[in-house]
Amino acid sequence: MRHRSAKLVPRRLVFAQSLVILALIASGCATQSNNPQAGAAAEEDFHDPWENVNRKIFDFNQVVDRNVIAPAAKGYRAALPEPVRDMVHDFLNNLNEPLNFANATLQGRLGYAKDAFVRFLLNSTIGMAGFVDVAGRWGIPYRDNDLGITFGVWGIPEGPYLVAPILGPSDPRDLAGIGIQAFGDPWNRITSGEPWTLYWIPYLRGALIALDQRSRYLDTLADIERTSLDYYATIRSLYRQRRAALVRGEHGNLPPNPAFTQNAPGEPAASPGSRSQASLASARQNGVEVSRQ
Repeated sequence: MRHRSAKLVPRRLVFAQSLVILALIASGCATQSNNPQAGAAAEEDFHDPWENVNRKIFDFNQVVDRNVIAPAAKGYRAALPEPVRDMVHDFLNNLNEPLNFANATLQGRLGYAKDAFVRFLLNSTIGMAGFVDVAGRWGIPYRDNDLGITFGVWGIPEGPYLVAPILGPSDPRDLAGIGIQAFGDPWNRITSGEPWTLYWIPYLRGALIALDQRSRYLDTLADIERTSLDYYATIRSLYRQRRAALVRGEHGNLPPNPAFTQNAPGEPAASPGSRSQASLASARQNGVEVSRQ
């Protein structure tokens, strides 16, 4: 009995955390004014009412990134050749396909749901458990998806901009999606239930996702930081642009993913001249404008 009750504690904690995050969403929605002038002011303020606190957390995250995450990502990139890193990337993407299928279905994007199902079937079999992206080579692309995007499609407001410790830029809607989706992730359920109690596997998977994503954006984010007058404002703009595009169902030439708050590893940066480069320019411009205020 003691063992059973101990196992239920993490699930209750996750459920309680999800309720708290959903309450944050409600409070964020409640603070939005119906006055058009107030709405315009909120847009000018980038929906960042807690900017002072966010900047302090952002600075803390930068220290952790410079001293822990980025060096680990550089070591990961140096230790493994690119073909091996691509196999790890494809394997992690394949693990996320059941959730991509579920979210695409909830969004009513049945074409995306079909692609996610076919990708998982092909890559799990012909693709050797997902280590080879056979479906991608056959013209069925991988698409980032998560519960935060589903909430956005349903019309739930994103709420105020937040910076989470370690995880980076986010908002109440996306944080709620993370908590609920982690609780319902089939692989988390399998590894933490009977007959297995391998609670460390989800943490290992999260660490691999972080290493994979950070190693893919080492050069891109370093360039953005070097050329931005206000790196915080630029990252905020990039995050908002990327999430808005995903809610609209756009998956090509996305801005780089500056956060660890999404389950799926991000795509490699797009080539120069693409719309992604235009997004980077826009984000940098936002940083310039904020720094001059």
